Amino acid sequence: MILLSRLAVLALLSIAALSPAYAAPAAPVAGVDYVEIPGGMPFDTAPGRIEVVEVFGYTCSHCAAFEPAVAAWKRRLPDDVSFVPVPAPFSGYWLPYARAYYAAQAHGLVERTHADMFRALHDEQRLPIMRATPAEIAAFYAGYGADPAAFAATMTSAATDAQLERARTFIRRSGVDGTPSLVVAGRYRVIGRSFEQVLDTVDALIARERARLRAPA
Repeated sequence: MILLSRLAVLALLSIAALSPAYAAPAAPVAGVDYVEIPGGMPFDTAPGRIEVVEVFGYTCSHCAAFEPAVAAWKRRLPDDVSFVPVPAPFSGYWLPYARAYYAAQAHGLVERTHADMFRALHDEQRLPIMRATPAEIAAFYAGYGADPAAFAATMTSAATDAQLERARTFIRRSGVDGTPSLVVAGRYRVIGRSFEQVLDTVDALIARERARLRAPA
């Protein structure tokens, strides 16, 4: 399966990032460091800003491993860059947790719970990866002040369904086939051999997109 092969490659990223032989390229190379997306469009960013989307899954162990690096990297982003997490609504056990992200967003809980959800699933095993129910997930968010019944209802609401479909459309259009995946300005899907290299490439593509936006018409 394409998804599994993608995850298998990403399993090596954190190890490769520590290698002293790694050196960031002077400029990202198409087909090596990124893939240009034909007709690509941003997911949800105002004109004039540079969007970086992370397609992720709470149940993805590689996303959990990537999260500390992403969190540190986000803290130094310039003001003209928008970072947008997009939960991958793949089928099966991916879907309840994609719903959970959008429900948490609706209840104003993403900032407080995002990293903790990864820990609850992968470090503490406080939540099941497989066959999680809305009630089980809502009980987790109740620890952060959510009303469990209201949260579970939001998970299965029409508004959440619409957000999931929007995420699916973006993922298909961008050619994303696994997680974690980063997409810059809707135009570039980043690839790489390590977390460090992926983020270096994103930085370079942000600079490229900034220059494009500032160039005379």
